[in-house]
Amino acid sequence: MSISGGIFDIEKFKNEISKLEEETLKEGFYSDKEKTQSIFSEISRKKYWIESIRNASELKKDIDDLFDMLSEDESESKDIISEIKSSFLSFKTIIEELELKGMLSAPEDKKDCLFTIHSGSGGTEAQDWANILLRMFTRFFDTMGFKWEEVDFLQGDTVGVKSVTIEVKGEYAYGFLKSETGVHRLIRISPFDAAHKRHTSFASVYVLPEADDIEITVDTQDLRIDTYRSSGAGGQHVNKTDSAVRITHIPSGIVAQSQNQRSQIINKEAAMKMLKARLYQQKIEEEKTKMAQLEDAKKDISWGSQIRTYTFQPYNLVKDHRTGLETGNVNAVMDGDLIKFVRGYLIKFGKFE
Repeated sequence: MSISGGIFDIEKFKNEISKLEEETLKEGFYSDKEKTQSIFSEISRKKYWIESIRNASELKKDIDDLFDMLSEDESESKDIISEIKSSFLSFKTIIEELELKGMLSAPEDKKDCLFTIHSGSGGTEAQDWANILLRMFTRFFDTMGFKWEEVDFLQGDTVGVKSVTIEVKGEYAYGFLKSETGVHRLIRISPFDAAHKRHTSFASVYVLPEADDIEITVDTQDLRIDTYRSSGAGGQHVNKTDSAVRITHIPSGIVAQSQNQRSQIINKEAAMKMLKARLYQQKIEEEKTKMAQLEDAKKDISWGSQIRTYTFQPYNLVKDHRTGLETGNVNAVMDGDLIKFVRGYLIKFGKFE
């Protein structure tokens, strides 16, 4: 098997890096901060591929050499077989990671993102479910090494949350998280029902690529900016001044709000970032040929066609309705073990480039 040919073309990456590095030497290169950051990120990404391919190639060579060292003497070969297994697991991990990142080829895949959870109808049940999802996803963010921060939080009437928006930063954050866009359904015996009846609850998830480095022009005359006092039962999600900000983009009707910071200025910046992300989302949805994946995901966003069902009772099962993947280890999933579902989605709907 040749790793350095075809898709895994090291020389191609090296040539592309050289061209990008030539850009960094041009006069005035550092005057455009966003372009500078974009080019350095692209250089770093391509160097990661080269290093990973090199490591995989070395591991493959080691495995081939170890096979040549095997003998008919079982006692002599025991340690060699153990080393082959260890090297193969390392090799497999690198190849699987390259495979996943290779399917994240759309320009927006490598962006940071805004991750929003909305509780569905059903009051306490749905708001508690949205809170459970919040815990699950933030644990997954931690597992992936992403940095995250709540930028808007609307507390539930008695428990849980009505809605929450999180800014997620990290390499390929949007690419890895876009699979979660859609409706998530919970089936369980409700802890809030004295009759212990089984309930079905819904929450929707929207994942938007951030638009900071995209040319999104927003005319201030098209905006209505309202300030208000943040809501909530207390603690970190409430303050006593009119620091919360809601921005309405009048032509599109898109609304973005932030209330999680004590500073009105910071909340305004966060709301504007969300607004631009949603306007960018609108823009890329119009470019259907470039956003086939996103369009496929959006088709499933309705209360009647959930993307995933989490069954707690009468049996344990999490099933993804788009890929058919399922697991009975509900506790692991609720603790953030989602990579199986993300990988399955990318394999089925991703495009390797």
